[in-house]
Amino acid sequence: MESNCLRHRPNLPPSPFRSCRRCRRIRPSPVPASARTFTAWDMASLWVSLVVGVPSYYLAGSLVDLGMAWWQGVATVVVANLIVLFPLVLTGVPGTRHGVPFPVLARAAFGVRGAHVPTLLRALVGCGWFGIETWIGGKAIFLLLPSALKQSASALSVVPWLGTSPLEFSCFLIFWLAQMGIILRGMDGIRELENFWATVALNIPDFTRYARSQKDQILGQAGLPVFMGAFTFLGLAVTSATEVIFGRVISDPIRLLGQIGGLSTTIVAIFGISLATITTNIAANVVAPANALVNLSPSAFTFRSGALLTALLGIAFQPWRLLSSSESFVYTWLIGYSALMGPIGGIILADYYLVKGMELDVSALYSENPRGLYYYKKGFNVAAMAALVAGILPILPGFLYKVGILASTWEAFVVAYNNAWFVSFFVSSVVYLVLSLVA
Repeated sequence: MESNCLRHRPNLPPSPFRSCRRCRRIRPSPVPASARTFTAWDMASLWVSLVVGVPSYYLAGSLVDLGMAWWQGVATVVVANLIVLFPLVLTGVPGTRHGVPFPVLARAAFGVRGAHVPTLLRALVGCGWFGIETWIGGKAIFLLLPSALKQSASALSVVPWLGTSPLEFSCFLIFWLAQMGIILRGMDGIRELENFWATVALNIPDFTRYARSQKDQILGQAGLPVFMGAFTFLGLAVTSATEVIFGRVISDPIRLLGQIGGLSTTIVAIFGISLATITTNIAANVVAPANALVNLSPSAFTFRSGALLTALLGIAFQPWRLLSSSESFVYTWLIGYSALMGPIGGIILADYYLVKGMELDVSALYSENPRGLYYYKKGFNVAAMAALVAGILPILPGFLYKVGILASTWEAFVVAYNNAWFVSFFVSSVVYLVLSLVA
């Protein structure tokens, strides 16, 4: 049967609305103006859904655990989010203006095939977050177990090669399997689940493309530092209170639930946390990586197989080690993955604002024609690939030192790693700009 999409017939004239009999799917297209209905309030509500969650509470509790006073923690989070707000708004502009999501916008800088690289890196981070959220859900199950079982050898003994106890790992697998029951039903199962809950976007252009105007997307995002600061204050206040009440800092909200309230209160709270964790986890951390794999190779991956690989990688991340201490959560996980996100953002912003002057050929973004504007060299923009590597390299020694692979490294590399997002963002954007101008 003859195909009529650009993947299988690359010489066809570019069109963002072409279907394919061989792919058996509709090729993606920009969001039409009539569907761009998100107001500033809608954008702000999305940020509330992103901010309010167990991982954000972990961050707040970790700041107390690392020795910060409550006001220092709140100030740190607010200032950090004010800084991040600037590139967020800038990245959201092309989404609103052209109606395209992040994977399509990335094609302008990285090439129609090269865009798979930042998309898969983003997907890899999603796999890690899936594992972390699943571990949180498993701990909720563990909390509901009888006290005698939680005091048994299987609960108290840590298997050295595994890094956790057999009972806690079993609870993690139970929660993992519960999610797989939904995931393996495909998008229909996810759609039914989400009728309990709002979906969460991973990258800002993925939902700013639905904004009515630039004013709406900017005003909606402006509330991020306020929301994050308010939730951080609550987390810091509660965590600080645990030191006074229990004589030690309890930064883990699941563990805190085990210290307060009766059985009925605990069950209701755990049910709410579990429901919120499953719905947010699947929507935010499974759909995007699974779709990235399908987009990479439709012949090799279906949504179900892509989602299964995402879930398996979530286990491979060993989230119990990432959450074993405040230092590992903040300095290994949060800072570590920011070294991947920083250069991607730097390249895309440098390309859109400085190289292309905010002008994009939307039809060419959806075209895989070798003569297309964003096909570059065999589908890859060499300048973007080189800039991505250049942004990551200065961070690598500090990361290897932090995780214990290197016994020592220069202090400059440690400083660069502790400021991974800013360093990688700046280096990659400058390198990309220079390479693009001299090409």
